[in-house]
This record gives sequence, structure tokens and C-alpha cells, in this order.
Amino acid sequence: MPVHVALLPTDEASASIGVVVDVVRATSTIAQALASGYERVLCCREIDEALALRAELGSDAVVGGERNGTVVEGFDLGASPAAFARGPLAPTLILSTTNGTTAILGAAARCATVLLGSLLNLDAVVAAAEALGDDLAVYCAGYKGSFALDDAYCAGRIVSGLVGPRSDAAQAAELLARSFPGPLEGLNARTYGPAGLEDDIAFCARENALRTVPRLTRMVGPAAEIVA
Repeated sequence: MPVHVALLPTDEASASIGVVVDVVRATSTIAQALASGYERVLCCREIDEALALRAELGSDAVVGGERNGTVVEGFDLGASPAAFARGPLAPTLILSTTNGTTAILGAAARCATVLLGSLLNLDAVVAAAEALGDDLAVYCAGYKGSFALDDAYCAGRIVSGLVGPRSDAAQAAELLARSFPGPLEGLNARTYGPAGLEDDIAFCARENALRTVPRLTRMVGPAAEIVA
């Protein structure tokens, strides 16, 4: 399978298979939420869209997410994956984040199949992508339109498990990932976001803690519906 990595959110490369990476924290959080019992995650770009969906779904949903790393006023939860490891508060999680949910919606517009990747489900997402056997792009969510080292590191780890010709960007991501001694060092290389995420970074750096592979099923209004 031909493999490409979109290192910048502005890279709108299309592929049959898209793997979205926002390793700290959206794609890690979604994988953990689904593994912990949420039936689906509805990913919204805008805060008002998320709040409108919660009003529509009532007690069947909770809304979580962040802007600039902090909990959004009016949301039930933030975006810490550890918070979702405690089990579901409702069948549906509605999520809106600074970078990750926008990247998911972008991939949904360009790819026939969209999977969500992280270090938590590294081997499982690689196996799922290999089983599909088509051209693939890994989309790094980045930070506010810019390059993010932690996402590039995770993308490189995903690329290293895939078989097939690589674009220059995919080769660069794989080489970058190999330059770090371990996942914690790779994620701690990030230079953006607020202080105080040390526990979440350590949580997201755990490799293969989950077998869950989140994937896009359909659009629900403005939201991308993700299930395991």
C-alpha cells in the first residue's frame, strides 16, 4: 500500500484510507472512551455544534473537549483520556477539541475509510490498516495549523508498521520517530500547549494498552460519528 503522512494540517492529500493522529489528546481520548464503554463519539468542529447536539440528545449524551488545553465552559468533561477510563457517563460522548476533531472531519471529507490512531492502539490500528490494503494517508492534527512533533512521532511509529512505498513525508516521519529512545521522549518533544499535561502525556505514551480501533461510520449533522 502506498503510504503518505500529512505532517501539516494544511496538507489536504486524499487517500482511500485515512488515519488521523492527535496523540495528545483527541485520538487517544476517543480510543479510551470507546474501550471503556461509550457506544459512540460524535466529533464536532465548533463548540456551539457540540452544545446543540447535547441539547438534542439530552441524557443520552455528555459533551467533552477543550480549547487551548483547558475545559470549555459549559462542557461536562475535558479531554483527558484518563477521565474516560473510569467508564461511560452516557451512551454518547460529544467531543470538540482545538485540533483533533477538525482533523477527523477533514479526513472524513477526503477518505473512504477513516481510522483513528494513537500509541494506545498502535498495533491494532496498523493491523486494521494493513487488512484494508489500499493507499493510506496519516493525517497529523498538529497545533492550530502548525507542525506538531508529537503527532509526527506517532505517525512515524504507525508508518514503521506498514508495508509499502512511502512518500518523502512518510519517510521523514519514520526517521523522526526512530530518533527518540522511547514514546515518552517522543511525546514530550512537543513544544506547544499549556503546562500541566504531564500526566496525560504519560497516559498517551503507553503503547498497545488498547485493541480498540475507532473508525468513522457516518455524519450526524455536522458531527463525525466514531465507533469501535
